[in-house]
Amino acid sequence: MKTIVICSGGLDSVSLAHRVAAEHELLGLVSFDYGQRHRKEIAFAAACAVRLRVPHQTIDIRDIGRSLSGSALTDDVAVPDGHYAEETMRITVVPNRNAIMLAIAFGLAAARGADAVATAVHGGDHFIYPDCRPGFIDAFRTMQRHALEGYADVTLFAPYVNAPKSAIVTDGARHGTPFGQTWSCYKGGDIHCGRCGTCVERREAFDLAGIADPTAYEDADFWRHAVKGGVR
Repeated sequence: MKTIVICSGGLDSVSLAHRVAAEHELLGLVSFDYGQRHRKEIAFAAACAVRLRVPHQTIDIRDIGRSLSGSALTDDVAVPDGHYAEETMRITVVPNRNAIMLAIAFGLAAARGADAVATAVHGGDHFIYPDCRPGFIDAFRTMQRHALEGYADVTLFAPYVNAPKSAIVTDGARHGTPFGQTWSCYKGGDIHCGRCGTCVERREAFDLAGIADPTAYEDADFWRHAVKGGVR
């Protein structure tokens, strides 16, 4: 299955890229610059492409991103600390982000003769991100089947959509993912902050998977307090 992977440079999408490279034919990685708070993670996606010896493309949709206001990931709004299961994390939602990226990626896939677009959405995203839920994934598959009918047959590969992040860590380790060469933190400092939702989720996932976390955090113990107030 010739596959294009949407890769942000984070743990989930880099693990997915390594899985696809091992199990399918990886055509390339696609990243999106939507005006996010920092572009640091895109460099990790580019490094992943070099490692897997495939092309990497960054698509500039900053003009669109500027209109998707109100998110801590795109505006001058403080990134909250804590677990993703807390209501405060809703400020990190970028409206329709995955739907926009997937629609573009499907166009690329059709033009390049790919069989699939792979996305690393997972079960831990369901609480606050509606365009990461199984219902959305199923509906998007149906929409794209109609959108490309008679022109191309491209499927949406979302193997983690019902899995917890700890399962991605386990899967990534199985496929040799170098976790230290991935970036998750929303704050974009020199090292992971250890306090934002994605850092807490990352640290918790390694703990639940029973796999050593190679990540350096500014606050390596905050996650233990955060998960007590969230939903595991």
